[in-house]
Amino acid sequence: MKKDKRIKLLEIIKEHISNNKKEYLLVSFLFMIGIVLGVFFVNNMQEAQKTEITTYLNTFIEKMKGIESLNFMELLKTSIGQNILLAVVIWFFGTTVIGIPVVFGLVVYRGFCFGYTIAMCITVMGLQQGLILAMILLLLQNIIFIPAFLALTVSGFKLYKSIIKDRNKENVKVEVVRHTVFSFIMLLILILASVVEIFLSMNILKTVIKYF
Repeated sequence: MKKDKRIKLLEIIKEHISNNKKEYLLVSFLFMIGIVLGVFFVNNMQEAQKTEITTYLNTFIEKMKGIESLNFMELLKTSIGQNILLAVVIWFFGTTVIGIPVVFGLVVYRGFCFGYTIAMCITVMGLQQGLILAMILLLLQNIIFIPAFLALTVSGFKLYKSIIKDRNKENVKVEVVRHTVFSFIMLLILILASVVEIFLSMNILKTVIKYF
């Protein structure tokens, strides 16, 4: 029974992606642009800026080494709060005709942060240690976060296109409800990403960072 449900869920996901291929390609492309910009920004920093990020990262590592126990609940509250804010902003701007550039801007910005973090770790710590640190900091939660985030953006973009193409108020209302329900489901997945980030990634980081 559980296997059947999993198969059905996978079919729904596949169908959703297949029906929105162009939208997913667009937001994925924007996210990739953000990553490239983040890497480019770090690689073209002046020496003073590189010194600043080196100091920041080394200070962060030393602090992590010195902390006996992390306040996981406080960290979780902060992470969930940030993801709720992100989901609400995308939901809100997705429901307005003029708001879609903000949604796309957020995609580029998140990609930039992703690329910046990876490039910063590698620049400061070298390829091997930098990649390990970046993977611990980013990999696990972003396996969950990035697909949910991009799906949320696609939903907002679809609503925007519906508003532009169809002026019928009733049809638009239906699309707004769909977007809202979908956004809520994606929010739950983003909250799951927060849980993974705090309770899994941070624990791995706390264990591994003593070797840096």
